[in-house]
Amino acid sequence: MAAFDPWDPAFLADPYPAYADLRARGRVHYYEPTNQWLVPHHADVSALLRDRRLGRTYQHRFTHEDFGRTAPPPEHEPFHVLNDHGMLDLEPPDHTRIRRLVSKAFTPRTVERLRPYVDRLAGELVSGLVEKGGGDLLTDVAEPLPVAVIAEMLGIPASDRAPLRPWSADICGMYELNPSKETATKAVQASIEFSDYLRELIAARRKEPGDDLISGLIAAHDEDDRLTEQEMISTAVLLLNAGHEATVNATVNGWWALFRNPGQLADLRADHSLIPTAIEELMRYDTPLQLFERWVLDEIEIAGTTVPRGAEIAMLFGSANHDPDIFASPTTLDLTREDNPHISFSAGIHYCIGAPLARIELAASMKALLEQAPTLRLAAEPERKPNFVIRGLEGLQVEVA
Repeated sequence: MAAFDPWDPAFLADPYPAYADLRARGRVHYYEPTNQWLVPHHADVSALLRDRRLGRTYQHRFTHEDFGRTAPPPEHEPFHVLNDHGMLDLEPPDHTRIRRLVSKAFTPRTVERLRPYVDRLAGELVSGLVEKGGGDLLTDVAEPLPVAVIAEMLGIPASDRAPLRPWSADICGMYELNPSKETATKAVQASIEFSDYLRELIAARRKEPGDDLISGLIAAHDEDDRLTEQEMISTAVLLLNAGHEATVNATVNGWWALFRNPGQLADLRADHSLIPTAIEELMRYDTPLQLFERWVLDEIEIAGTTVPRGAEIAMLFGSANHDPDIFASPTTLDLTREDNPHISFSAGIHYCIGAPLARIELAASMKALLEQAPTLRLAAEPERKPNFVIRGLEGLQVEVA
């Protein structure tokens, strides 16, 4: 396991050779530092995402003690209350109920109605970048676009949006492997502050409903099969976190990949009709979410290896997206790749409900950059964030010639 080291800067810079080694050596590997079973192959990851013997939680069937696990420290409770009531970390029947109610408010029509706003905002952000002659693509375009879009969708006033990204970043720190005490403290504080804010916003929307997702969730709450207030809060936080973390990182990872593949970038600049396949390929090529976890609720067998109940499986999305059994020349960036069953949005009942919106956002920013900044170029070598699970950059400095 020497090659697989999610705390090694060299691994974080380029984990894909280590993934190739894992795939070559087998279909499942026990990794002691995190007490997880690593699954690197696309076919296995895809199947396990749909396997009901696995779960995002075990608490619908077992206590911590029954499952052989230690309960989280009491001081972490605000984070876990927030996290454990969101549909990403729930199993049926609660997951089914919440997803059905959220889907009523998060309809394709609602998402499509946002397209003009997304296109306009992307154009304005890129115009600002061009006027300055360049800047940080992360902070100038990649971050503000999806944060503003999901905040607009939720009905969060523009004057209240400044803390959203910091809250999200602090909460998402807990999804990394073996988070530190400092990370946990920040996540707890952000969970408290974000929850308090949303509780007030929900109260205001109950008095004066609007044409927004919070009001839609309240309407669902008032029906017989309804969301609790905590489920509404957790859902709003999940939609914000998941609704922009992946998009932000897909944007900067994608442009960094394009700068390192100038031939592909030239083809894209010459033919903007490649944008849809380019987005899918860039999400496959350098996957924003590298790992997704599942608990083993009932003993399973993978390639002759028994994985016991109570174990945790780490499905390596980044490895699965580079599996040569599925993708021809997986280490090659090919913006024309048509057969591209990447699993960057997961699969099964926990498939990303915001995938259509993410694609609209990614297409809008890419189109605006190609049209307004056709000479966009890298100004400085970027640094990787010291994270493994959520893969991104500290920034991406660019120039407009």
